[in-house]
Amino acid sequence: MEPKKDEPADTSNVVTLAAVVREPPHNFEAEQALLGSILVNNAAYHRVAEFLKGEHFADPLHGKLFDSLARLIERGQIVSAITLKTYVEQDEAMKEAGGAAYIAKLAAASVHVIDAGDFGRLVHDLYLLRQLIDLGQDVVNSAFKPTLDETAIEQIEVAEKKLYDLASVGQTDGGFKPFRAALTEATAAAEAAYGRAGKLTGVATGLFQLDQLLGGLHKSDLIILAGRPSMGKSALATNIGFNAARAYREEIVDGKPSAADGAVVGFFSLEMSAEQLATRMISEQAQIPSEKIRKGELISADFDRVLSVSRELEHLNFFIDDTPALSIAALRTRARRLKRTRGLGLLIIDYLQLLAPSGKSRQENRVQEVSEITRGLKTLAKELDVPVLALSQLSRAVEQREDKRPQLADLRESGSIEQDADVVMFIYRDEYYLTREEPKRRTDENDQRYNERYEAWRQRCEQMYGKAEVIVSKQRHGPTGIVRLSFEGQFTKFGDLPADEERPGGPAF
Repeated sequence: MEPKKDEPADTSNVVTLAAVVREPPHNFEAEQALLGSILVNNAAYHRVAEFLKGEHFADPLHGKLFDSLARLIERGQIVSAITLKTYVEQDEAMKEAGGAAYIAKLAAASVHVIDAGDFGRLVHDLYLLRQLIDLGQDVVNSAFKPTLDETAIEQIEVAEKKLYDLASVGQTDGGFKPFRAALTEATAAAEAAYGRAGKLTGVATGLFQLDQLLGGLHKSDLIILAGRPSMGKSALATNIGFNAARAYREEIVDGKPSAADGAVVGFFSLEMSAEQLATRMISEQAQIPSEKIRKGELISADFDRVLSVSRELEHLNFFIDDTPALSIAALRTRARRLKRTRGLGLLIIDYLQLLAPSGKSRQENRVQEVSEITRGLKTLAKELDVPVLALSQLSRAVEQREDKRPQLADLRESGSIEQDADVVMFIYRDEYYLTREEPKRRTDENDQRYNERYEAWRQRCEQMYGKAEVIVSKQRHGPTGIVRLSFEGQFTKFGDLPADEERPGGPAF
């Protein structure tokens, strides 16, 4: 229905062309000034060569010219309006822009070589803004066209990954640092270790012999803890996380809270629920079998102890995310959020093979997927500056050997895991295999031979009962070796062995 003549037309749904058509951010003058400064003084190129590329220029002609200048300078040739004369006469785009006259115009617009770095960063920043606009448009278009192959959460993860990648590309402040600065950081770390009770530079695991071998869990390190199913990987990781969280002590440095000891722990449990992890911790601290807690087989005194321990643990700086099938992009987002809000000091992932790669980057080849995951975890450890402890399964190859102690080659999809990790350690319990090797009586053998075998087996079981080994097979910054621990299966608890029991039963570190 048309509006009446004396009534104004309804323009609430009308969008003006000016509001829709907006030019992406750019600065052609800054691009010309930068190119001119390189033509006048080739040293200007070296001030931007580390972070600037031809694709970062808004004007394609400027980008093409920058790439040409870069190639010539990298070859050791001198670049000037004279040496470029042949190039501009043969290139159609340059001839259309004015040829030699345009090169002279660029040289006239040059800035001082000292300012070239600032102009280069301006060109780069404007490129990032244009990329951000394109990324935003892609996110909007994807949201308007939902598909069965990609859920909304997966779209968010893909967008987050692209944003993270764009932020990484935009870092222009990296590069060399003076050795003096590195010495200052190393001295500060040594001073902090000297002030701690355990004299460790890393986060203490709470297991004395393991801390002595590793020096604690170090910042920016990716630590792999691997083992066969039911060996106790999750139990050991939970013990380490609990010990670190319980020891957490805060101090104020330069007006900001900082960990003086222990760590705020983030635990990604892709296998067990948060309730199951909490039950394990209560069992360990209350010295009540976790099976009894789950089944409710508690006497009054046991239940009171469970309640008392629960009250003691409720303020623990231990945070659990039990989301199943989490992608590496989602894990990165949540870990960064925890770091920002709580001050993360140790990240634990149980376990690596249950992580999914990010969005559309999923590969048919599982080895390639695991490679992306391990690279992502190592990058995350460096970005957050915290140790990342990731659990890993072992292949069945270990079961085929007489000596079933794990080796680096037993890591499932081992190539990338072994390569990216700073520390690789295995959990091994002889008891696990001995209980499955009880000698069987045969009708064609006399009782004496059977009894001898059975007695030897029984003595071996007694010797290895309640004992475990942590085999450190790779340590980028220290020695390798074997650490022996006690293990109480009913409480899922690892601990230090008495001094007289640390050495027997095989080689030690």
